[in-house]
Amino acid sequence: MPGINPFRIAATEDELADLRTRLNRTRWPEAECVDDWSQGIPLAYTRELADYWANTYEWRARERALNRFDQFTTEIDGLDIHFIHQRSSRPDAFPLLITHGWPGSTVEFHKVIAPLTERGFDVVCPSLPGYGFSGKPTRTGWGVERIAVAWATLMGRLGYERFGAQGGDWGASVTTQIGRNGGRCAGIHLNMPLGTPPGPLDNPTDEELRALQRMKYYRRWDNAYAKQQSTRQQTLGYGLVDSPVAQLAWIVEKFWSWTDCDGHPENALTRDEMLDNVMLYWLTGSGASSARLYWESFTSFGGADRVELPTGVAAFPKEILQMPRSWCEAGFNITRWTTMPRGGHFAAFEQPALYVDDVTTFFDTLRR
Repeated sequence: MPGINPFRIAATEDELADLRTRLNRTRWPEAECVDDWSQGIPLAYTRELADYWANTYEWRARERALNRFDQFTTEIDGLDIHFIHQRSSRPDAFPLLITHGWPGSTVEFHKVIAPLTERGFDVVCPSLPGYGFSGKPTRTGWGVERIAVAWATLMGRLGYERFGAQGGDWGASVTTQIGRNGGRCAGIHLNMPLGTPPGPLDNPTDEELRALQRMKYYRRWDNAYAKQQSTRQQTLGYGLVDSPVAQLAWIVEKFWSWTDCDGHPENALTRDEMLDNVMLYWLTGSGASSARLYWESFTSFGGADRVELPTGVAAFPKEILQMPRSWCEAGFNITRWTTMPRGGHFAAFEQPALYVDDVTTFFDTLRR
């Protein structure tokens, strides 16, 4: 069996100097022609963030904070997988596998790992293939189905005979597939389930109308990134891997669009938190490799087979797609549904207390 190797984040001084040089030598476009974000992240705010990144942001302090959890790598199916493995002090701890999506990373979960261990969970938090400090696939085939199998292998390698799984975005898709596969998984919890109307919507409810309006907005204004990443991510990758400002803008625009931020991303996340996440893409040059998951699996993101395992859902009001429970019940055995008072797509990042409470309450029903 391949070994499990300790890991620590450790950027070199050359990497940090190169980053500052690139930020200071950015070739800027002209300003947008509107006074809002409708043409993309505004020039003035992007320049402000880039200046903060180059001259104020303290990576070494942030690096120490990111390293406060136990991290490892292990080879699965020919690919190195990076993961956090933080054990609870409780002898009856329940293993919990939590998976991020795009444009997220393990940084999303740094506010919830310690509270979850205090609530009696052994937390396993891997980086998706091609993301962060996991290896970058050199051949096609690393789609959601293969990742779900790899994650089950990881949990077995760590000695867990029974575990729960949680995720949002691509993490929700991987977690859903883990739930379909069954095996050692006891149940799943999602913060972005997908569903379809059970029949014709001749007289939609208010909740269904909101869902339809949100889908219309997403298709009209918010999904260009997915089309590019699912078709021509290599072309996009040259800019993202070469220009830190391009990588910054590509991610922070989504923090604006997908968080419950009342029009400005810093109402939901701090600058340092956003830059911590951007740094995991920049340092690892994963602008192209992370996007390849869209090429592999975007057309089958929701899947088809029903999850029969117990399923918990946390429905946040500013989620990208806001599916009513009635649309999701055909695909999941929903045993808990929580309509959250606030929060958006990055649940653990934005609303850690709400996230921890709901995850704990759901999995408490499955502990032995």
